[in-house]
Amino acid sequence: MLSSAARHSGERTDVVVVGAGIAGLAAARLLIEAGVSAMVLEAAPYIGGRMATDDVDGFRLDRTVPFLSTPFPELLRTPGLEPLRLRPLARGVLIHAGGRGHRYAVGGPGEGPGELRSARSPLFSARALASAARGPLTGALDQARAAAVLNRLAATPAERLLARPEVTAAEALAGRGLSARTAEGFLRPLLTALSGDPDLTTSSRCADLALRGFALGRLCLPEGGAAALPELLAAGLPPGTVRTGVRAVSVSTTSVETAEHGSFSCRAVVVATGARAAAGLLPGLRLPDFHPMTVLHHTAEVAPPAEPVLTLDAERRGPVAYAMLASAADSSRAPLGRPLITSVVLGPASRDPLSALDKAARPQLAELYGESAEAWRLVGAHHTADAVPAMRPPRDGRRPVRVLSGLYVCGDHRDAGTPQGALSSAHRAANSLLRDLGLAPADPHQLQPAA
Repeated sequence: MLSSAARHSGERTDVVVVGAGIAGLAAARLLIEAGVSAMVLEAAPYIGGRMATDDVDGFRLDRTVPFLSTPFPELLRTPGLEPLRLRPLARGVLIHAGGRGHRYAVGGPGEGPGELRSARSPLFSARALASAARGPLTGALDQARAAAVLNRLAATPAERLLARPEVTAAEALAGRGLSARTAEGFLRPLLTALSGDPDLTTSSRCADLALRGFALGRLCLPEGGAAALPELLAAGLPPGTVRTGVRAVSVSTTSVETAEHGSFSCRAVVVATGARAAAGLLPGLRLPDFHPMTVLHHTAEVAPPAEPVLTLDAERRGPVAYAMLASAADSSRAPLGRPLITSVVLGPASRDPLSALDKAARPQLAELYGESAEAWRLVGAHHTADAVPAMRPPRDGRRPVRVLSGLYVCGDHRDAGTPQGALSSAHRAANSLLRDLGLAPADPHQLQPAA
């Protein structure tokens, strides 16, 4: 599957895919299964792009935190991901406000650990939504209104959500008819975590899709870390398909020129890099803004008394937007008996020096988990400046993947800025390329918009 990069001047294949993130690897899998030979070139010494996981002292540490969700079909329809095991977080969220935690437990029956399913029905009720007597949702009417918002989104087809008038997520939140405490104390921190955008400048359509996915399914972590997805996709490729350490410097419809490894000739090229590198290879491709992210990974001698629930800070009393006891959801991420607490910093604060972030985060984490975090050990941390492509309005949820016949582009910057969006764009790019070659599409089904 992987090979070292010798000089290969003039080597030819049907398709050269530039970039070994999940979009590029998925596109290669689809093309090869359709009978087209493909080669994947990756500039980094590893595959996966932002879906990378570091091994440190027996811990599996994700560089970003890509939430997966059970109802989305991209995970089901992408060849190679059949063995993927999803480890669901506890139902609902735990929101800290007013000096205490408020659990909003939601969900429906019939979902086992790691089970992928199709979305069928809304899962929320006012009674299930709030499990605290007092909190950001202060009364029965507020609870019923919040449940109604989620139920309506869950029951609305994705295509109809995409046809709604488009504003920012913050503007849409203000117009939902909820009390300020409900909107700011529950939906805002939830949307911040789902979108990676603390200012909620994200398109209201994208926000609605994210909330719809949350209402219909379970937020999950891939077993073994984010790298499980690219590793599974690469495992099924023919030996030598993926070549790391090969940096493309220019592309055309018939070749890829690299910095140190010569030219690769082909019948078509798929650019599957991140948005910034794609814009460098394809002049005229619009470069989006990005939401930065820093992930902090701590461990302790004793696990804090917490479920594997997404924990949100409604009052934003420190740099951490959300945290979770990741090892409680996925025990493979930590050595036996050791906890792994993963917390995420978003927005401008994420650019602060890691030592400063760690110092500022500890009092906040102590409050979120109800015990001192001073003795916790920082196992690892990673800052990603281009963690999430910004999805501000006006937003085209299906940006073109066909530049011209023989040249295609895919990645999360073409669909939604999520792993599901990256996979959806890979399907679209592979199908477009196959149609241009006069072959049957790799996936004849129309994928629903990714959230």
